Amino acid sequence: MRTHFIAIGGSAMHNLALALHSKGYNVTGSDDAIFEPSRTRLEKKGLLPEEMGWFPEKITSDIEAVILGMHAKADNPELLKAQELGLKIYSYPEFLYEQSKDKTRVVIGGSHGKTTITSMILHVMHYHNIDVDYMVGAQLEGFDTMVHLTSDNDFIVLEGDEYLSSPMDPRPKFHLYYPNIALISGIAWDHINVFPTYENYVEQFSTFIQKITNGGILVYNENDPEVKRVAEEATNPIRKIPYHTPDYTVENGITLLATPEGPMPIEVFGAHNLNNLAGAKWICQNMGVDEADFYEAIASFKGASKRLEKIAEGNGKVAYKDFAHSPSKVEATTRAVKEQYPDRKLIACLELHTYSSLNAAFLKEYQGALDAADTAVVFYSPDAVKIKRLEEVTYEQIAKAFNREDLIIYTNPEDFKNFLFDLNLDHSTLLLMSSGNYGGLNFDEVKQLIE
Repeated sequence: MRTHFIAIGGSAMHNLALALHSKGYNVTGSDDAIFEPSRTRLEKKGLLPEEMGWFPEKITSDIEAVILGMHAKADNPELLKAQELGLKIYSYPEFLYEQSKDKTRVVIGGSHGKTTITSMILHVMHYHNIDVDYMVGAQLEGFDTMVHLTSDNDFIVLEGDEYLSSPMDPRPKFHLYYPNIALISGIAWDHINVFPTYENYVEQFSTFIQKITNGGILVYNENDPEVKRVAEEATNPIRKIPYHTPDYTVENGITLLATPEGPMPIEVFGAHNLNNLAGAKWICQNMGVDEADFYEAIASFKGASKRLEKIAEGNGKVAYKDFAHSPSKVEATTRAVKEQYPDRKLIACLELHTYSSLNAAFLKEYQGALDAADTAVVFYSPDAVKIKRLEEVTYEQIAKAFNREDLIIYTNPEDFKNFLFDLNLDHSTLLLMSSGNYGGLNFDEVKQLIE
């Protein structure tokens, strides 16, 4: 089968191309930019396009499927040619469903925690040498790619994103997977550019539950009132399994999870990660891994890439970076780090980088998000606001939104970097939260502040 990718969307599409190539497909593709590590991986497999850009002549009638990336425009020359030829065009999630119609589909949804929970499940399966198909949103230790597809495996584990499927398909991605086993970790308003009201956003999760196959299973976080309400109101014929944050203690910077065999030290920390672990345990048990085997495996789980990732530690100092950017994630991550190191000064730095976080109307959602920090810093780029064609966000609006009189705000990358490198980090914890890089901050240089 010859499959052509109109990528525009980065590593997810590139990883799917690699997975299909490994499965024996004839794969070709186009993109406007390809970065590492995707570039080298595609090159090694002979899949790297000779030139970046769009070439309608690549689209011919012998192509059996065209897979369209999320950010492809409706007037993309290759897409127009594919439509003209009447070729079958799939969005990324549609094609994943096509590849998994005959498998047991396990879909992990939620406004936060889904990458971590998916990663935990895959870590446990990998630990016990259980091969499953998967698609996850982060590079995992011990896994070559973020997508793995076979003809033989019984299960596929899918990270279920609520964002739109493609420019031609405005349905949320996780509506297209029709899970046999599903999980919802939390609901906190996000993606306001496509879900303009809170009610509209929550509705997507109700629809997700309705998409579970009859007789299927919903595992849900009962600590989240909105998740609990949506799950309990669902009337379709499914089995519902609630989970909650398990008991744990923190001793000398080590988190001990309560288990039937006694307290067990684990690598991850924070109430939100322990909550994620409880959800992952139920999913693994429904995939045939018993509780004792789950605990044995999860003890060595170090976390998903960019999720509470330790940059450096030494001399009574430690630094973490985290992908957190939405209000609920920022609050959970800040609290987790303070709880893990209660006797140290916590300096929490947040970059407002996404469309939602730079939207003046959405800023109020951040109230209290940095309250657990001893020193709270917000960085944002006025240029990023202009690029996203949003209304100007002012210093005063941010100060009011976070409702902290001592909030430190930077708009210039050099000023922020100077602040960071002038800090006295003795007996401190530094937390850098962003889906960007603070206007060009080199995290390797941050290590030098600690080591």
